[in-house]
Amino acid sequence: MAYDEDLANRIRELIADTSGVTEKKMFGGLVFLVGGNMAVAASGQGGLMVRVDPGETDALLRKPNARPFEMRGRAMDGWLRVEAEGVRTKRQLEPWVKRAVAFAKTLPPK
Repeated sequence: MAYDEDLANRIRELIADTSGVTEKKMFGGLVFLVGGNMAVAASGQGGLMVRVDPGETDALLRKPNARPFEMRGRAMDGWLRVEAEGVRTKRQLEPWVKRAVAFAKTLPPK
């Protein structure tokens, strides 16, 4: 499955005023990096992949449509998937994107 172009465009709109943003095709999706650090992606599996403060992972997993991001069968703190149903509107998408960008900005630039 290819990533959702509309979702990618909606993410672009939300981060248009953010400095240091680059895009890179990775993991079958389109990743948005801030200062060289991954923040958020239009996932190739559908929906959103979000990088957050690892200490907030458990609390954020209680939000609707959020689930752990797994790599090689292992859930990774600080990484979440948000199902497409959970990012259909700007009101749903914007908090996830803002949280991811804010966290990426706390990381040292690459």
